[in-house]
Amino acid sequence: MAAAWCLVKEGYTDLDIYEASDTVGGLARSITLWNQTVDIGPHRFFSSDKPVNELWLDVVGDEYEMINRLTRIYYKKKFFFYPLKAFNALFTLGIFQATLCVLSYLRQKIKPIKEDGTFENWVTSRFGKRLFSIFFKTYSEKLWGISCRELDSDFAAQRIKKLSLYEAVKNAVFPSKSQKHKTLVDQFAYPLKGTGMVYGRMADRVRNSGGRVHLNTPIKSVITENQKATAIELENGTIVKYDEVISTMPLTQMVSRLPDVPDHIKQLAQQLKYRNTIIVYLNIESQNLFPDQWIYVHSNDMHSGRITNFRNWIPELHGKETSSILAMEYWCYEEDDFWNFSNDQLIEQAKTEIRTTGLIKDAPISGGHVYRIPRSYPVYVTGYRDKLGPIEDYLKGIQCLHVIGRNGAFKYNNQDHSILMGILAADNIATGARNNLWTINTDYETYQESYVITRTGLTKQ
Repeated sequence: MAAAWCLVKEGYTDLDIYEASDTVGGLARSITLWNQTVDIGPHRFFSSDKPVNELWLDVVGDEYEMINRLTRIYYKKKFFFYPLKAFNALFTLGIFQATLCVLSYLRQKIKPIKEDGTFENWVTSRFGKRLFSIFFKTYSEKLWGISCRELDSDFAAQRIKKLSLYEAVKNAVFPSKSQKHKTLVDQFAYPLKGTGMVYGRMADRVRNSGGRVHLNTPIKSVITENQKATAIELENGTIVKYDEVISTMPLTQMVSRLPDVPDHIKQLAQQLKYRNTIIVYLNIESQNLFPDQWIYVHSNDMHSGRITNFRNWIPELHGKETSSILAMEYWCYEEDDFWNFSNDQLIEQAKTEIRTTGLIKDAPISGGHVYRIPRSYPVYVTGYRDKLGPIEDYLKGIQCLHVIGRNGAFKYNNQDHSILMGILAADNIATGARNNLWTINTDYETYQESYVITRTGLTKQ
């Protein structure tokens, strides 16, 4: 959608958007439940990239609010502020446990382990073994469904790059806006009608400019001739020719259906895996449950990994309704039994788990809704780059094909990463630029001055 928005602004009017579902936005969409607006999980937009922020503000205008972020970690019936607050962590862990964590960290600094490319070693080298076990291991293994020894360190490098125990403590004791790590931002911009408002407006702009947005219209394959993308085939067999094709189809699906793909490239694509998400929404008859926007569940006695409280975002989402909608997130693979649980089973499990936390006390639960998302997370199994690299090289050789997005590029993108991919893909088409889209959220760094969105608009950091 970001690519389409940019192309329309450049004067392109004859373009089509194909969306497999009933609305645009992918994972960053909003739905209506119990007369309230909720997102598909918590979506926090934050970027220091000027073009990304300019596009976002261009779409949203002044129809947003700044949210003061409050997120915590739930671990063994206790709650820890995230980002780390030194005294909270000390007293919540207890003096004995906190001392052991510090000693574990110091041991790692004195006698560092040799990093081997795994997530476990990456985190341990920066936090120590004990803090890794408490605050990283359980949650990460819930999310990915594999041991942290099998998870590639790229996940950490992309999500918590440059963060260490020292930096976290420094941010807690000596706060500095200029030094704050991206995952630790304590305020973010949020659209008045939910995250999906951004992409719905982009779609409207495409339609109003003469373009077409086809909903419930999945694409079967991209058609190429002589290593050039020339058309797409819809699931119903219709073939439509195009000068340029921008694809956000799951990478594995697209590669497997391309014509004349070498067998070894297809085999590599088949070895890449995606993780599925199931969100169970619960309507809780209470307005004041807990203050967090979302909570990370690190306790291994719960299957759920994250709990979002949409009551704590902006009042425009719940309007005059007096209940609170919670989203309980679960992750699994398509072959797991859990993926095929009935909606009733999933709702009952979510009800039981939320009760065990004590977060809702005795508040009645008046409703449940299940939302299933296939292929929501690309899984960074150790060594996945050895498989992805040759696929990238092959696709770079196909002219007029631009592969972007979390699923399309097999990258664990935030919204800002995917928007940037769209901006640069549009630039490649409109101006003939040669932006390497594969470097976004991998090696790409912005060397321009940093800008952030505040309530008054774009502000230089």
